Amino acid sequence: MDVGLNSGIYKFLLVLHLITVVVGFGAVMLNGVYAARAKKTGGHEGLAIAEANTFVSDRVAELFIYAVPVFGILLILVSDEVWGFDQTWISLSFLLYFIGIGLSHGLLRPTVKKLNALTAQLAAAGPMPSAGGPPPEVAEVEALGKRAGAVGAVLNVIVVLVIFLMVWKPGL
Repeated sequence: MDVGLNSGIYKFLLVLHLITVVVGFGAVMLNGVYAARAKKTGGHEGLAIAEANTFVSDRVAELFIYAVPVFGILLILVSDEVWGFDQTWISLSFLLYFIGIGLSHGLLRPTVKKLNALTAQLAAAGPMPSAGGPPPEVAEVEALGKRAGAVGAVLNVIVVLVIFLMVWKPGL
């Protein structure tokens, strides 16, 4: 089988790798924009925006994100030993990828799930009474939104760092 960086199989796997990166990470890079729009819109409409974004992130983008390292590993294996797991840029890329997956599953997803549940409760309760101030869930929604925003920003930085590593290949 013809292998190496100029082989058809390598180029095909590279295209699949890039598609999974664009679709997977591209779909989640703008989650903060959707969250801001959902917050601004509020009520049932804002909840619908948040739930649609969560569906795309958790059910569609996630599958593509999981495929990214699969195609990356296959690219390494068919590179005819041009690339190796011992190269700094590859090792750091995998490390950052797994840190990102850990942050996503350990912090972001539970936060967004709780945020959406509280937002649904508030939307079901209807307009807030003017007397007595907002219910305590409003403060919790704000805190959860800040946490999700911070974790999302870290995840976006991780994606940019991995792209940097892939382009410049430091330590090669």
